[in-house]
Order: sequence, then C-alpha cells, then structure tokens
Amino acid sequence: MVTGDGRRLAYTDFGGPGMPLLALHGHFGAGADFERLAREVGPAWRVIALDQRGQGGSDRAAEYTREGYVADAAALLEHVGLGPAVVLGHSLGGVNAYQLAARRPDLVRAVVVEDIGAVVDGDLSFARAWPRRATTRAGLLAGVGSAAPYLEGAVREYADGWGTAFEVEDMVESQRGLNGDHWADWLRVRTPTLLVRGDRSGVLSAEHAREMTVRRAGVRLVELPAGHAVRVGDPEGYFAAVRGFLARLGRAATPA
Repeated sequence: MVTGDGRRLAYTDFGGPGMPLLALHGHFGAGADFERLAREVGPAWRVIALDQRGQGGSDRAAEYTREGYVADAAALLEHVGLGPAVVLGHSLGGVNAYQLAARRPDLVRAVVVEDIGAVVDGDLSFARAWPRRATTRAGLLAGVGSAAPYLEGAVREYADGWGTAFEVEDMVESQRGLNGDHWADWLRVRTPTLLVRGDRSGVLSAEHAREMTVRRAGVRLVELPAGHAVRVGDPEGYFAAVRGFLARLGRAATPA
C-alpha cells in the first residue's frame, strides 16, 4: 500500500476467515516475524503484520515520530477495511499499539503489549558497531553477535553483500522518538489489554508493569520466564497467554 505522502508500506496478510489482528514488530524486526503467531491463533484470527516504516519491505521515512507510526498503523487498517482489530505489538510495536488504541479507538478492539512500558528510555546506538555488509548471511549474523536470533527475518542480500533490512541510523533515531513519558496515552485506552512481561527483561521492570495495571482498569498482566523478547524466550507461555486472552474476547463477542 502507498501512504498519503507517497511512501510504500509493506505488510503480510496471513489470510483466513477469522477476526482481524494487526501485529506490530519492534525495532530490527519485520512482519514476517509473526508467521508462528498466525499459526497459533488461526483460523479464528486473521493476522495482518505490518513492516513498520524503514524496516522490512517498507520505505524509509523522513521522520520516526510517534504520530507517524500511529498514522501508518491506522492507514493499514483503513486500507484492508477489517477494523476494529485486536492490535498486538512488541516493544516499539507495543507502544504503537496502545497509542493507536488511545488516539483511534474506532479502529481497535483490544490490545496486546509485549514488554514495553508507559515510560520508555532506551538507546540503540550499540547497533552502529554492527557490520553494514558481509559477504554471507552467516557472516552478517555472526557480526551482530547476541542480536542474531532477533534479526533472522530482517536480513537481505544486496548488490554489495548481506545487510539488514533497515538503516541502523533510522533505528537509533526511532528509539529517540520512542523514548519519553506515554502515561497519557496508556491511561486513555478503554479496550481490554494484555500486558506480557519477561521476568528477566531489562526494558520493563516488575514495578512499572504493576503500576500500569493499578492505574488503569481492564489490564491483565502475565509475567513469563524470558527477557525482553518474550515471544522468543518463552514461546509456549507467550502463545498460551495470547490465545487465552483472544478466547475471552471471542466469548465476549458471542451473543448469549
């Protein structure tokens, strides 16, 4: 699809007859990362996964603001015409998900947030040390070290070698735009919300996660034995929690 400012946004529609679920990846990710999610929740739910601006198959953007990310997600839901949808997101995608719910409640039925808070303070400048190109895919993944498991879906072959499907400087700038106090948006959300935290996360503390549930009604907190990428660290626990949350939504939507 093409946005109003002429950028191309890529997305993967995993198809099926089910109710719509928009999936939003975090930094360094891609929509293809949600292939297993589509298997786990289908056919009751139809997963549509956006390649967020500057990542995957989507064009780079002139800016990486909160408003821009939310507008992209809203544009995709309006393009496919399947809202209101459940919106699920990890990290960057998690903030985008709850901000979309706060600012465009007409498009969002419920929210799943994976390991990100209402206040964010991160730094992705470490990625500047990664090789820009490598002669092989394996060489590139070796060069990014411990980040390799999270980049499997975001590696591309270019004319001059293998590289990431994003520009590192864009991601550094995007993280700067993500940082800040987002309590106002979190508290404005009125839809059911599942908050999933990794108990070894260095991004979302146990105290902050609990505060997010105390200050707002309708939030279910699940903590699992994992780091920041809960879906990778404890996939069985993560998908069980998501399936249970979606099942309760489905029952609530079924007439008595």
